[in-house]
Amino acid sequence: MYEQLKESLMVEVQKGGKSFSWSKTIRRAMKCVDRRFYFWFRIWCYLYQTNKYGLREYAKHRMIKLNRCYSTDINPKAVIGPGLKIVHFPGIVIRGNTVIGKNAIIRQGVTIGARNDTDEGFSRIGDNVEIGANACLIGDISIGDNVKIGAMAFINKNIPDDTVVFSKNDIVLKTYTK
Repeated sequence: MYEQLKESLMVEVQKGGKSFSWSKTIRRAMKCVDRRFYFWFRIWCYLYQTNKYGLREYAKHRMIKLNRCYSTDINPKAVIGPGLKIVHFPGIVIRGNTVIGKNAIIRQGVTIGARNDTDEGFSRIGDNVEIGANACLIGDISIGDNVKIGAMAFINKNIPDDTVVFSKNDIVLKTYTK
């Protein structure tokens, strides 16, 4: 888990460099609002998921405060790979029963996961997935690698790798394989 934390911070906060450095990461996090979010998000999720030093409850409360500050609702139980990029923060909801791969791009108003964390199943999202504004990915679904989901799409079925998915005229769901 600690190596995953360092990898995520190196990609999302440090953005460059050949090796991870806590001092460089902290300096860059304090200079930029977006990087600050990724820094604290990764720290609080790490402490919550590992219960390191018995700080699970503290991390949970700090995560709630971070979510309020950035107008998001990301559950600290969600597993999100390194390279997360949130284009606009307001309205993003990611439930705890969600697994997201590397290099995900998420835009404003996106909802991912089941109705609540007690529902069976997981929402699995592959690597290099781009999710458009106000898209909803609901239920026990699996989204493949290299998928692009258009704005305002409603996804409740599995999507294969290398696919573009969008809604046309708010009625028909179209999928195109690259």
